[in-house]
Amino acid sequence: MKELVLESKGIQTDQYFIPPFELREEELVLIYLDNHPVSYEAESSLIDIFGGKVKHKDVIIYKPLTYAKHFRESEFRRRFFPITVGEYLKRNANEKSEYAKKIYEMEWIHKKTKVNILPGNPRRLITLYSVLSKTKNIIFDVVAQDSQGIKETGQIVKREVEKGGSAILFDWTDILKKDCTKYIKIEWLIDLEKNKREFNF
Repeated sequence: MKELVLESKGIQTDQYFIPPFELREEELVLIYLDNHPVSYEAESSLIDIFGGKVKHKDVIIYKPLTYAKHFRESEFRRRFFPITVGEYLKRNANEKSEYAKKIYEMEWIHKKTKVNILPGNPRRLITLYSVLSKTKNIIFDVVAQDSQGIKETGQIVKREVEKGGSAILFDWTDILKKDCTKYIKIEWLIDLEKNKREFNF
C-alpha cells in the first residue's frame, strides 16, 4: 500500500459535510462541490485546511500539499508594469525543472508575453506548471477553463500522480471523474435553492 499523504476523518461545518477520506501516493481525489455561491467559500476554507494553512482536529497531513493558485495582478501592475511569462516563471517556478519551460511549447507564448492577456487555459497552465516544478503533491481546481482545458489539465496532473505524486481536485463538473481514483461529494446542510435566491444566482 502506498504511503499516506493526508487523512481526513470528515469535516463538518454549519453549511456542509465532507465525508472521511484518505489521500495516498499515486492518488487523485476529486472533491465535488455544487456550482453556487457558497461553493467558492467552502473551497477556499478546505484549501486552507488541506494545504496546512489552517489546522483542523480531524485532518492529519503527512506530506505537505501546495495549492496551484490562480494568477492575480494588482490594477497598478496590470496597467503600468504587466507581469510577463518569463518574470512569473522566474519568481514562481524551479528553473531546473522541465515544467519551468513547458508553457513555451505553445509557440505563440514567449518570455515577454503578458500573463494577463493569456486566455483561461494557458493562464491556468502557467500556474500549474509553476507548482509542479517544485512539488508532486498538489491541490488544484479548473475554474475559468473550458472542457478541453479541463481535460488537458487533468491529464497533466494524472501523469504526475502516476509517477508517485498525489493531488486533490476541487471541481463543479464530472469531466475528470473517470480520471480520479476517489470521488468525494460534498453534503450540504443548508437549503441551496433558498441560498441561490438570496444571492440572485
